[in-house]
Order: sequence, then C-alpha cells, then structure tokens
Amino acid sequence: MSYANAPLQATLSHAVTCQGVALHSGEQVNMVLHPAPVDHGIIFVRTDCPMEQAQVPAQYDLVTETTLCTVLRNEHGVQVMTVEHVMAALWGMGITNCLIELDGPEIPIMDGSSEPFIFLIECAGVKVQDSPRAILEVVREVTVEDRGCIATIAPRSKGFRLDATIDFPHQAIGTQHGCYDFNLTSFKQSLCRARTFGFLKDVKALQANGLARGGSLHNAIVLDDNGIMNPEGLRYQDEFIRHKALDAVGDYYLCGYALQADVKTTRPGHRVNNLLMRALMADARNYRLTVADRDMLPAEMLAGLAQAEFSRAAAHA
Repeated sequence: MSYANAPLQATLSHAVTCQGVALHSGEQVNMVLHPAPVDHGIIFVRTDCPMEQAQVPAQYDLVTETTLCTVLRNEHGVQVMTVEHVMAALWGMGITNCLIELDGPEIPIMDGSSEPFIFLIECAGVKVQDSPRAILEVVREVTVEDRGCIATIAPRSKGFRLDATIDFPHQAIGTQHGCYDFNLTSFKQSLCRARTFGFLKDVKALQANGLARGGSLHNAIVLDDNGIMNPEGLRYQDEFIRHKALDAVGDYYLCGYALQADVKTTRPGHRVNNLLMRALMADARNYRLTVADRDMLPAEMLAGLAQAEFSRAAAHA
C-alpha cells in the first residue's frame, strides 16, 4: 500500500529544514517544510520577496516554463523553479498540506533525486489529519501529443499506475520501459532514489543560458561519449526511466489531488506532463472528485490517527 493512495489528508508533525545548491542558478538555498492545516494544500513561500507577493501555490496552471525543470510563477511574477522532486516526495508520502519556505527562486537539488526530501519528511513525521482526502477519478480518456512525446490518461478502478517509455540515442540509456502500479508498490521503494541526468556535451550551452550552473557528479548522473561519468555508477540498472517517472508523478501532483488513473506515456518530459494535466482539467467531464475509502489507510497511519484522536479527547476532558 502506497502512502500516495492514503484516504485522509496529512501534513508534517513538525517543521524541518534543509540547505543545498540550486541546480540551475548554482546558488545556495535554505528551505523549510512546515505543517499546514486541513485543506491548505501545498504552497511555496519566497521569504526573499515582499510578503504580499511571496506565495506561489503548487498548481498545474501556474506552470510557465518546462525547460529541464518545472517552474511555477504567481500573478506577481514571483517564481519557484525545479519543484518536481519535492512534489514527488510529498505525493509519495501522502502529504496533502504543507507550507514550504525558501529564500531563493529555486528548490535545492540535493542529490538529484527525491530521497533527501523523503528523509526530511520522515524526520519531521507524518501527521494524519482527520479529514477525507479528495481523489480525482479519471472517467474519460485524454491524450496529448507534443514534439514526439505522447501521454494518455485513462480510467482505472482503483489507485494509480504509470507506464512510461524513453528512448535516448546513447548506449548507456537506449530504450527503457517501466510500469509502476502504486497499489502494489510505493514511491519510496520504486522511484525515490532515481537521480536526474544530463549529457556533458550540453553543459556549456546550458550554463550560457543560465541553466545547470549548480550541476555536478554529486547531484546528477552525467554522461559523456563513453558512458556514465559518476564513479559510483547507477543506483538502479534502469535509473533513467525511473527518474523520468519520478518527474512525472511530481508534475502530475500539481493537479492538487491524488489521481485514480492509468497513465501511459512515451518520451515523458515536463512539458508533456503539464500539457496532460491541463488537458485533463480543461473539461470537467473528464473526471470526478470522490472521497477516498478510510478502510484503505495503512495500519501505521491508522495508529497515528488513533493517537491523535486520543490526544484531542484528553485535551478536552
């Protein structure tokens, strides 16, 4: 059972802080994940901006750029870059309500995967909130195509499954396929350790355009003409497709709900991921909002909820 399918809303038990380099700007960033109340959602707050302009909600319709990362921008022009890895971790741990403060325009890249964010959430603790979680159940198939990338989202009777295929003209990658049924596995088990990747031949051009200035062998898989440059090698034999799947679930979570759906995607990327969410949400006939079944809650989360209920009762005794 995946936390991503949990039927109740959840937040953090307490705040947790991290610091790291931003992948594209190369600047140091401080980030704090805070607990948030029921129905708050995921909201980023830029502490280096005026308070009245600082909030950037995690919403698919605020995505304004998808070149090598997903960028959110609010109505004041305040942006948050590279949100996909932390969004994937929040989704994977079932966190529906969180306020994320950062003192710069980009989420720290950490090691290039979602594992450090999973660790932070586990350190903070998951607090189950006694309020049902809305599930977005897809009821009509939707397909988008863009620049050779294809993504289809279709109805599914229970939970979420992602089927993804990539094809890169590099001997270390080639064609890779992965199918991840989150009724049977968890994000932490199957995807969270997969790192972002890039090609040495592209670095100078990217940096000239203000991208990848914080990239290194410590936070990305780097490939040259001969293969993988990282001395430790890969974390998974098929780490490349797993990272593309990680990116996808992070981008999809910008819809604001847990998805009950089957997704099949070929050559996934941030642009087609966002286009799929926009196409899905553009017509209310494509989906319906339901309330998750409380009986699906994992035993450890039920125990946490029972303790929270006991604590509330004791406080009012």
